[in-house]
Amino acid sequence: MLNQSSNTGTATRWIVMGVSGCGKSAIGQALATALTLPYLEGDAYHPAANVAKMAAGIALDDADRAGWLARLQAEIAAAVARGEGLVLSCSALKRRYRDLLRAADPELRFAHLSGARDLIAARMQARIDHYMPPSLLDSQLRDLEALQADEAGVTLDIRKSPPQLIADILQS
Repeated sequence: MLNQSSNTGTATRWIVMGVSGCGKSAIGQALATALTLPYLEGDAYHPAANVAKMAAGIALDDADRAGWLARLQAEIAAAVARGEGLVLSCSALKRRYRDLLRAADPELRFAHLSGARDLIAARMQARIDHYMPPSLLDSQLRDLEALQADEAGVTLDIRKSPPQLIADILQS
């Protein structure tokens, strides 16, 4: 993993990424608080059709995700234009999705929350009122492409406590 010098300043833009149920929202909110940056929930940018599709147990494809990713890219670009940092939770499952997001900000950093399928499935089962059913976990794991050596960021083990995960991100 490319581990550039600490990039935790106020203009840093972070994507907290991973499959559904890995803790993106909770860790993203905590990271934003630690950095005193705005937090954007990537799921809030999905069009209603995507949410309905996932709620029905149908996995999204690249075409479904295209408009969603473009909206997130626009939010990142707006933050860059303002010279501001942000923390965004987004699955960013595939390298080409991350490349699209990074096109808005070459300095964009990724915190990949990674863990065992059984642990993530248990977390998904425990969630209340979330549209993403556990039945879609395997499709997300199939689509997931881990961060590559030339991508700025860090891969984290979700068995760690949230405070430890935040500390690991801040030290990356």
